[in-house]
Amino acid sequence: MKHTAFTYGIALLFVCHGIMGQEKIPGGVMGPQRNPCGGFIKENIGAKKAIPYTHLREADAAFEKRIWRDIDMREKFNQPLYYPLEINPCRQSLFQVLSQNILKGNITAFADEDFQVPYNKIDIRNKLVSRDSIDQIFITAEGDEKPVKILVMDSTDIYRRVLKYRLKEDWFFDRQKSTLEVRVVGLAAYEWVEDKEAFRELFWVYFPECRPYLAANDVYNVKSDSERRSMDDIFWKRMFSSVVIKESNVYDRYVNEYQKGIDALVESEKIKMDLFKWEHDLWHY
Repeated sequence: MKHTAFTYGIALLFVCHGIMGQEKIPGGVMGPQRNPCGGFIKENIGAKKAIPYTHLREADAAFEKRIWRDIDMREKFNQPLYYPLEINPCRQSLFQVLSQNILKGNITAFADEDFQVPYNKIDIRNKLVSRDSIDQIFITAEGDEKPVKILVMDSTDIYRRVLKYRLKEDWFFDRQKSTLEVRVVGLAAYEWVEDKEAFRELFWVYFPECRPYLAANDVYNVKSDSERRSMDDIFWKRMFSSVVIKESNVYDRYVNEYQKGIDALVESEKIKMDLFKWEHDLWHY
């Protein structure tokens, strides 16, 4: 009797598990659970959290340099952060993650890179959501046609125009771990304005505030769809192409203010190499 009851319980457990793994479809037939993003449910990225920074004492920072750099989305290496341009149920672009969380109130957008002047909800919505009116014919109760202008709001039109990001980051040498590390402080989005043929700054965000939302979204991997890194991993592992436009200096000036053309690119590479040489010269072989 006990053996029969045990067998019945195991069978009931498998039946319930099978029912829970399926969903009802019209006609009363049980069908498989729908997943538009793949053959199995991917829970790794969605539940992933940002890796916390290690504690750093001021006394352990033997060297520090602030760097500003631009990330151009038109470069092929950076395009996984630029696409998709439309709403996709499986993944988002970097700007989609930032703008949607800004509009929800999860991330604060600032008008300056020092994070002193936050945008209010109306101003930032006017920057991120475009408004336009269309003409539509309205039929009155008497049967007459009456033209009416309807306001249309679109938050996806700007996705295509954001072609540049600016990073504000601190490089420092931690003497306790004997490593040269970098931490991104701020991130700015720039929109390309075709009429003026120039970039326009949209907002600045405090990067540590964005990390939980970047960690919960993945970036397309050209090698395999099953091994995707989160957006936070992309910045943590420095998997992007960029150009240094400024380093902390006594004049507080950008590279293009004292170098032009190819000389500005050479100066940008020189700043990168100075950081590398500083770390390399610490060791003797």
